Amino acid sequence: MKVLKFGGTSVGSAENIKKVKEIVQSQNGDVIVVVSALGGITDKILTAANNASTGTGDFHTELKEIKIKHDEVIHSLFNGSGSIKYIVAELLDELEQILTGITLVGELTPKTLDRIAGIGERISSNIVAQFLGADRKDASEFIRTDSNFGKAIVNFKETDKNIQEAFNDFSGIAVVPGFISKNAKGEFTTIGRGGSDYTAAIISAALNVEILEIWTDVNGFMTADPRVISKAYTIPELTYSEAMELSHFGAKVIYPPTILPVFQKGIPILIKNTFEPENPGTRISRT
Repeated sequence: MKVLKFGGTSVGSAENIKKVKEIVQSQNGDVIVVVSALGGITDKILTAANNASTGTGDFHTELKEIKIKHDEVIHSLFNGSGSIKYIVAELLDELEQILTGITLVGELTPKTLDRIAGIGERISSNIVAQFLGADRKDASEFIRTDSNFGKAIVNFKETDKNIQEAFNDFSGIAVVPGFISKNAKGEFTTIGRGGSDYTAAIISAALNVEILEIWTDVNGFMTADPRVISKAYTIPELTYSEAMELSHFGAKVIYPPTILPVFQKGIPILIKNTFEPENPGTRISRT
């Protein structure tokens, strides 16, 4: 079994989601696909929420852009038909209602922000699951955290048990939204920006999968920033500690907390480029 995580750029358009489908269908064995929100959507949600908190109701521009982007993707992938448009419309209605509520009270709490920050992942996972013809499993139903809204701490004992139960008889392809979780009260929490990587690592460790593949828009870790150093090249192999150190010092290829759960289990990470799948990428392991 493998876990494949696709970032916002990888699911940022209908064409990109078609590339994701090709990659997933080329895999051997069972695959769990973890997805981020469509590229730029979470930022738009956060901007809309902050604008709403001024009490002026000035969130409609961002909300309109969010709706248009999802409508375009649905129309291209499904010809605008099927149950997916109703699922997405319901989630967007939820977003609008909460933004309206924020406007009325003129206040944005961390708890409310967590409630809406993960709506992008909830939408994208439904779109990708239907396009792949795969099961959708809701990460917020099995990843348990404390109530530190915005950057909740995972309760691994309960989470691992929940994940193992959720995937007990799993085979084929499943799609999971990244980033989102819930506390003991059943309230939405999030596990930090970049948390979709973390979601994928948590699932990988709980199920002791053979490999975690993180699909992004670069070929892996590079010797330098290619925008600055023209001769920069992809590093084929790194240790966990090297990758973590590079991440802490600014390499944006991987979210730093991601490495810990898989490092503890000795599960290798492979960084791959969705747009150049033939590139071997960077492999991160013990040696």
